[in-house]
Amino acid sequence: MRFAIIESGGKQYRAVEGGLLEVDRLPVEPGTSIKLERVLLVADGENVTVGTPVVKDTPVWVKVLEHFKGEKTISFRYRPKKRIRVKRGHRQEYTRLLVQQIGGSELMVKQASTAEETPAAAGNEEPVGGEARSRPEATSDAVAQTG
Repeated sequence: MRFAIIESGGKQYRAVEGGLLEVDRLPVEPGTSIKLERVLLVADGENVTVGTPVVKDTPVWVKVLEHFKGEKTISFRYRPKKRIRVKRGHRQEYTRLLVQQIGGSELMVKQASTAEETPAAAGNEEPVGGEARSRPEATSDAVAQTG
């Protein structure tokens, strides 16, 4: 069984391939795949690699499934004989992640529909873990038509 200890938001989590993680909210849209590079330990059966402080060239690839709020917690302060009563509630925001792959320089997702994929659709993939930058290229024809 292959697993890794990763750090996200100042906390450490145990990531198992194919497992789910609930971390503090990440500023990423659901459905995108990202690369977590703060890997502190990687274990593959008998082989254990401990980072100093991180394991180099061994990222953990995860897919963002959803953002959700945790359970409500109540904070109540009370001082007897002084009429001081303060009641506050809080709900922490979390992100649910699916661990796709541990290690490897690129994400190798096994999909059942790879045979059905057409060559035209293969070139329209979004970059993994980064922002999709779609800016129309300015050509001389477009400038001539607008000007």
